[in-house]
Amino acid sequence: MADKDDKWDENTAGKFYVDQQCIDCDLCRETAPDFFTRNDDGGYSFVHKQPSTEEEIALCQEALEGCPVEAIGDDGDE
Repeated sequence: MADKDDKWDENTAGKFYVDQQCIDCDLCRETAPDFFTRNDDGGYSFVHKQPSTEEEIALCQEALEGCPVEAIGDDGDE
């Protein structure tokens, strides 16, 4: 389970975030490319835009559920 106390500083404030467990597998970036991006220097993903519609939230939720190391959280600051 993702830990909001361990999330990357680059995450845009809001509900979804990626923490330091990320293994750079690319699943979230493929599932929801408008919301997840890669830190090329560090080799990890982070949330660069928060979803605003139900459809967008569903894509981010799908990425969260598919994350193999549970590095995506949905209990960030609203």
